[in-house]
Formats: sequence, C-alpha cells, structure tokens
Amino acid sequence: MTAPVPPSGDPPPDGVEQTSGSGTEGFEVRLEQQDLYRFLALFDQDGVGPLAIDEPPPLGAGDGPNASRLLATAVGHCLSASSLFCLNKARVPVHGVHTTVTGEYQRNERGRLRIGGLKVHLHLDVDAADRPRMSRCLSLFEDFCVVTASVRDGIDVAVEVDTGDSAGSPA
Repeated sequence: MTAPVPPSGDPPPDGVEQTSGSGTEGFEVRLEQQDLYRFLALFDQDGVGPLAIDEPPPLGAGDGPNASRLLATAVGHCLSASSLFCLNKARVPVHGVHTTVTGEYQRNERGRLRIGGLKVHLHLDVDAADRPRMSRCLSLFEDFCVVTASVRDGIDVAVEVDTGDSAGSPA
C-alpha cells in the first residue's frame, strides 16, 4: 500500500519537525499508578486512548511495555515518520515501512543501568526505479526527527517532587 502524499498545507506527523509556527506549543502526558509498577499513560491528544506501562517480571507483571521500550519506540517511530514524510513530499512512492529498533543496556561508572545505545533499521519498500530519487531524503530525514535529535543532543529533564495523601492534601 502506497502512503498518501500529504497536501502541502497539512502539518507533518507528530515527531517530524514542524515547518511553521513557533514550535513551542508543548504537550503533556500524565501517568497514573494502577498496580505496583503498572501505570496508565494518559495523553493530551484527541482520539488517543490510554496506554499501560509496566516493568517486566520479576519487578512488574509485564502488562505493557517498559520505559526503555517506549523510548526505542519513540525513536523508531519518529525516524520512520520523518523518512516517510520526506519521501512523500518528494513524490517517491513508499509501499511500506518496517522498522526494528534494538537497544543495548550498559552500566555507568556508578553501576547504574542505562540505555547505552539504540540501533535503528528502517526497511523502506520502494520500487527499484524510484530508489535513485531517495538520496536527498536519506541525507535529511534524521535531522527532522524531533525525538532522535533530542535524544542525541541530550534532553533537559527537570524533576519536581511533592508529597500529599491520595486526596491531594499536602502531608
């Protein structure tokens, strides 16, 4: 199935760098604990239902992907959407995209487990006759992937913790 070419006025898919506007609108994701390490992610996006997130056994029950897999998913999806967006704009028919992301864990100098790297393999189903027209997009698409570029550059993460009882009253 060939992906449709977006009309020129349509915004690029989420995760693909915006070409107009300030780009500072932001977003919010809420997490609500359901069980020990199982959380429900609630998105501020119309039509998007909640997503269960959990740690694999023995820590959790494995009732959903864990945070490492969600990060890999975000990087893989962003690169897939960015490449597809560029190729569609270039009018290169893409009959399908299959992406595999492999993550590697490593320990830091304090022995803490970290994601040491992600390897992304994109398979773009493009007819041989159209492949020579892909080179410009293949040289550009990574730079327009908001998530991958943010991960590579390091994301500033500010953490604030407050306390209170389940009714929301300060303790």
